[in-house]
Amino acid sequence: MKINGLHHLAIICGDYQRSKTFYCDLLGLQVIAENHRADRKSWKLDLAVPGGGQIELFSFENPPDRPTRPEAKGLRHLAFAVSDLRESVVHLEAAGVSVEPIRSDEYTGARFTFFADPDGLPLELYEV
Repeated sequence: MKINGLHHLAIICGDYQRSKTFYCDLLGLQVIAENHRADRKSWKLDLAVPGGGQIELFSFENPPDRPTRPEAKGLRHLAFAVSDLRESVVHLEAAGVSVEPIRSDEYTGARFTFFADPDGLPLELYEV
Protein backbone atom coordinates (compact mmCIF):
# COMPACT_ATOMS: atom_id res chain seq x y z
CA MET A 1 0.00 0.00 0.00
CA LYS A 2 1.18 3.52 -0.82
CA ILE A 3 -0.57 6.52 0.74
CA ASN A 4 -0.44 9.55 -1.56
CA GLY A 5 -1.47 12.20 0.97
CA LEU A 6 -4.21 13.36 3.27
CA HIS A 7 -7.55 13.73 1.49
CA HIS A 8 -9.84 15.15 4.16
CA LEU A 9 -10.53 15.65 7.83
CA ALA A 10 -14.10 15.51 9.13
CA ILE A 11 -15.43 17.78 11.88
CA ILE A 12 -18.87 17.60 13.48
CA CYS A 13 -19.99 21.01 14.70
CA GLY A 14 -22.59 22.08 17.24
CA ASP A 15 -23.91 25.11 15.30
CA TYR A 16 -23.59 24.74 11.53
CA GLN A 17 -23.97 28.39 10.52
CA ARG A 18 -21.60 29.63 13.23
CA SER A 19 -18.94 27.08 12.21
CA LYS A 20 -19.43 27.75 8.48
CA THR A 21 -18.87 31.48 9.11
CA PHE A 22 -15.77 30.73 11.21
CA TYR A 23 -14.11 28.39 8.69
CA CYS A 24 -15.11 30.34 5.56
CA ASP A 25 -15.18 34.00 6.54
CA LEU A 26 -12.56 34.12 9.30
CA LEU A 27 -10.12 31.40 8.18
CA GLY A 28 -10.79 31.97 4.47
CA LEU A 29 -11.39 28.37 3.38
CA GLN A 30 -13.20 28.03 0.06
CA VAL A 31 -16.42 26.06 -0.35
CA ILE A 32 -16.18 23.09 -2.71
CA ALA A 33 -19.72 21.83 -2.12
CA GLU A 34 -22.54 22.31 0.36
CA ASN A 35 -25.28 19.75 0.72
CA HIS A 36 -28.29 19.46 2.99
CA ARG A 37 -29.05 15.84 3.86
CA ALA A 38 -32.72 16.11 4.85
CA ASP A 39 -33.03 12.45 5.85
CA ARG A 40 -30.30 13.00 8.49
CA LYS A 41 -31.29 16.59 9.35
CA SER A 42 -27.67 17.33 8.55
CA TRP A 43 -25.47 19.62 6.48
CA LYS A 44 -22.21 18.55 4.83
CA LEU A 45 -19.86 21.32 3.78
CA ASP A 46 -16.70 20.46 1.83
CA LEU A 47 -13.95 23.06 2.22
CA ALA A 48 -10.70 23.31 0.28
CA VAL A 49 -7.54 23.66 2.35
CA PRO A 50 -4.86 25.63 0.46
CA GLY A 51 -2.00 23.37 -0.55
CA GLY A 52 -4.24 20.31 -0.77
CA GLY A 53 -6.72 18.40 1.29
CA GLN A 54 -10.20 19.20 2.48
CA ILE A 55 -12.24 19.67 5.62
CA GLU A 56 -15.68 18.09 5.73
CA LEU A 57 -17.84 20.09 8.14
CA PHE A 58 -20.91 18.16 9.31
CA SER A 59 -23.89 19.11 11.41
CA PHE A 60 -26.06 16.57 13.21
CA GLU A 61 -29.04 17.08 15.42
CA ASN A 62 -27.90 17.35 19.06
CA PRO A 63 -24.41 15.86 18.75
CA PRO A 64 -23.05 14.76 22.11
CA ASP A 65 -19.81 16.08 23.46
CA ARG A 66 -16.95 13.84 22.48
CA PRO A 67 -16.59 10.91 24.87
CA THR A 68 -16.04 7.99 22.43
CA ARG A 69 -18.79 7.95 19.80
CA PRO A 70 -17.70 8.46 16.19
CA GLU A 71 -20.66 10.77 15.48
CA ALA A 72 -19.64 13.21 18.20
CA LYS A 73 -17.99 16.58 17.66
CA GLY A 74 -14.27 16.78 18.19
CA LEU A 75 -10.70 16.04 17.17
CA ARG A 76 -7.28 16.11 18.83
CA HIS A 77 -6.27 19.21 16.90
CA LEU A 78 -5.97 20.41 13.33
CA ALA A 79 -2.85 22.34 12.33
CA PHE A 80 -2.81 24.90 9.52
CA ALA A 81 0.51 25.89 7.93
CA VAL A 82 1.05 29.65 7.73
CA SER A 83 3.98 31.66 6.42
CA ASP A 84 3.57 34.60 8.83
CA LEU A 85 2.44 33.50 12.28
CA ARG A 86 2.35 37.00 13.81
CA GLU A 87 0.14 38.31 10.96
CA SER A 88 -2.24 35.37 11.41
CA VAL A 89 -2.47 35.93 15.16
CA VAL A 90 -3.26 39.63 14.65
CA HIS A 91 -6.03 38.67 12.17
CA LEU A 92 -7.63 36.25 14.63
CA GLU A 93 -7.36 38.56 17.61
CA ALA A 94 -8.89 41.44 15.62
CA ALA A 95 -11.92 39.17 15.09
CA GLY A 96 -12.16 38.52 18.83
CA VAL A 97 -10.60 35.05 18.77
CA SER A 98 -8.47 34.23 21.80
CA VAL A 99 -5.03 32.96 20.78
CA GLU A 100 -2.47 31.32 23.08
CA PRO A 101 1.03 32.78 23.34
CA ILE A 102 3.36 31.84 20.49
CA ARG A 103 5.66 28.94 21.33
CA SER A 104 8.56 27.22 19.55
CA ASP A 105 8.65 23.53 18.67
CA GLU A 106 11.41 22.04 20.81
CA TYR A 107 12.54 19.72 18.00
CA THR A 108 12.26 21.86 14.87
CA GLY A 109 12.43 25.38 16.29
CA ALA A 110 9.32 26.30 14.28
CA ARG A 111 6.88 28.72 15.88
CA PHE A 112 3.25 27.76 16.56
CA THR A 113 0.19 28.69 18.55
CA PHE A 114 -3.26 27.34 19.37
CA PHE A 115 -6.77 28.80 19.22
CA ALA A 116 -10.25 27.26 19.13
CA ASP A 117 -13.13 27.02 16.69
CA PRO A 118 -16.69 27.91 17.79
CA ASP A 119 -17.14 24.48 19.42
CA GLY A 120 -13.89 24.78 21.35
CA LEU A 121 -12.03 22.37 19.07
CA PRO A 122 -8.29 23.02 19.21
CA LEU A 123 -6.75 24.50 16.07
CA GLU A 124 -3.06 25.19 15.58
CA LEU A 125 -1.18 27.63 13.39
CA TYR A 126 2.27 26.28 12.51
CA GLU A 127 4.71 28.63 10.80
CA VAL A 128 6.53 27.13 7.81
